[in-house]
Amino acid sequence: MYRIPFDRVNWTTSAFLIGTALIAVVGLPIYLIHYGVDWFQLGMLGFFLTATMISITVGYHRLFSHLSFKAKWPVRLFTLVFGACAFENSCLDWASDHRRHHKHVDHDGDPYDISKGFMWAHIGWLMFKLNPEPPMDNVNDLRKDKLVMFQHRYVHWIGFFVGLVLPSVLGYCWNLWQGQSPWVGALGGFLIAGVARIVIAQHCTFFINSLCHTIGRQPYSTKHSARDSAVMAFLTFGEGYHNYHHEFQHDYRNGVKAWQWDPSKWTIWLLSKLGLVEGLRRVPDSKILLAEMREARMRAEKQLEKLRQQGPDVAQRAEVAIKELAERLAANYHELEQQVADRVQVSREGLRNLQQETRSVMREIRRISSLATS
Repeated sequence: MYRIPFDRVNWTTSAFLIGTALIAVVGLPIYLIHYGVDWFQLGMLGFFLTATMISITVGYHRLFSHLSFKAKWPVRLFTLVFGACAFENSCLDWASDHRRHHKHVDHDGDPYDISKGFMWAHIGWLMFKLNPEPPMDNVNDLRKDKLVMFQHRYVHWIGFFVGLVLPSVLGYCWNLWQGQSPWVGALGGFLIAGVARIVIAQHCTFFINSLCHTIGRQPYSTKHSARDSAVMAFLTFGEGYHNYHHEFQHDYRNGVKAWQWDPSKWTIWLLSKLGLVEGLRRVPDSKILLAEMREARMRAEKQLEKLRQQGPDVAQRAEVAIKELAERLAANYHELEQQVADRVQVSREGLRNLQQETRSVMREIRRISSLATS
């Protein structure tokens, strides 16, 4: 306890984070044991959780922080209102922190720098004030948006009334209509679609800052700690493909592959078909494949170096074969790089063949390495 810098504790934020978690962990089970839960309460939880998460992923993150597309006022208003219900601060503050995260990832300027530890990246950075507080000089574009500034001024009131009072009122009215105790319904709405939903939404978001910089694959870049996690993508409406996102942050997609779970991407695409959003930014497939091929080459070279360090006999058995495969990777990489530089249109089939060959080569390198060291 004596090591905690109490002069830097953000008491308001800490009390809210700890208080809501305790209510969800202790108060909600007591309520469920005494009163149970009906389909209306579960339906409210589903709606408010989906609206909150989509508002963070589509609105706070991809629209306002990264300007991945342009949206008309109904979309902006919806995401700002339900984004406030996450109690993750205003969109202006959120975007400022997130832009600094991308600019200074894994370094001191990163607000949730994973190198300071898992818990710091997850929640500690919120519970302790930075000294001095960094200037919010990277969101001047958002300051021109009247809806963003309105939300910034009244974010806590919006979150309180829409995120806590509204579910309580709806629970009250539902039980009253069903001939049951309205106050039990109000308490259920407050605990389930209110407090529990806030805790779930917050920690799912926080896990992107912590878990997705600790565990997962790095198919596009190892220059930073960001990682892809299909599990976290499922829990965060597509935000778990974090290695891709850090490499191509302005793409409106996170799950760039057709099979990857990214409801936020699908929502944005659907809204574009309805005419509510436009200007969707996406990275060309050739540049994405170049990033994958570059990382594959680096992994092949590291594998070869690792074999060399184990002794000349081990390396000789595999060096020639791996070197040949690495040269194939390099030749394909330079050919595609030149085509991209010359703005030559590469067919989808051509990209698919290059991708399949890259994966095939990497499988062969892993197989040879395994045999050489066994």
